[in-house]
Amino acid sequence: MLKNFWYACQHSTAVTNQPKQIVMLNQRFVLYRNTKGQVIALQDQCPHRGAALSLGWIDDGCIRCPYHGWKYQADGRCVEIPANAPGTPIPPKARIESYPVQEKYGFIWIFYGDLPEAERPPIPPLPEFEDSIWYRCYLDFQVNTHYTRVLENSIDISHLPIVHANSFGAGFRQNQRVEDYEVQEEPWGISAKIKYKDYTKPKGFFSHFFPSKGTEVETKFTFYFPNITKVATSSGRIKIINYAIHFPVDNNTTISKRILFRSFLPYSWMDNRFLKYYTKIYAEDSRVSESQYPRVVPPNLSTEVHVASDALQISYRKLYQKYIAMGWGLNEHQGLLHNNSNNNLLQPYPVK
Repeated sequence: MLKNFWYACQHSTAVTNQPKQIVMLNQRFVLYRNTKGQVIALQDQCPHRGAALSLGWIDDGCIRCPYHGWKYQADGRCVEIPANAPGTPIPPKARIESYPVQEKYGFIWIFYGDLPEAERPPIPPLPEFEDSIWYRCYLDFQVNTHYTRVLENSIDISHLPIVHANSFGAGFRQNQRVEDYEVQEEPWGISAKIKYKDYTKPKGFFSHFFPSKGTEVETKFTFYFPNITKVATSSGRIKIINYAIHFPVDNNTTISKRILFRSFLPYSWMDNRFLKYYTKIYAEDSRVSESQYPRVVPPNLSTEVHVASDALQISYRKLYQKYIAMGWGLNEHQGLLHNNSNNNLLQPYPVK
């Protein structure tokens, strides 16, 4: 896990003027909207006796602790302790962490880290969100493993005809070979374009949109730090984009928050058909991802065997370790990773 990036942690519509707890990066956060509708993000732990503020209530744009009623404003500073006599100074340590927030693409984003505003990496671009040719629906899917395994699965090119042989992967049965490709640099990420020349009719719902004889399919796999993948596929008039935020709840739990874009059948009554089909696909992936050991992607390239079709994942691993070496890693048991930590899971590996 990494600090100094924006993390999409919840759908905008799910955050109201009632406190809502979010568990992310092995930590608890509380979100709510103030009287102006702005989202406030705070550490979900009162420094007095450790109660979860998300069990409290909102009072004039501030949040009250459910245990003793301490009142915290948006910057995390305590401004009232009901048990104290009027005029009693509030202890300086009576404050909690507050976090920068943005709303974008239908999500609430929290910046977790210590960089000044001018130096923070941006939220990755998603121009399709504002483009009227795209119809979209949302799907959250939980996978019980570390987010690095789930993320790598989303940019894994050669698993498609194997893992998804009973769904869209059946279209690769005539030719399962992955042609050599180049990994391209993206702002705060990487990408690769792949052409499949002999894609035939898949199984299931997508079989209605592809011919029985071979056709050409082009796919662009993109990864953006810290945890976002985008898979854009086109064949003739059929265009599909799978935008996924692989939300790291804890060391063993990932929720992939997805926006599923399509350029065809722009009808809300079709959403359930698409969501049902994609749920089947993600279940095929999770069955394999949850079986992988170790659960976290190994820090050393030599731990696992690699071939040419793994170039995109290898590039991801190298970049990930680059930020670990910069001190942007998180101790996945206690919070921020200190420079003198002996946590073997997060030691940088050679990038040769």
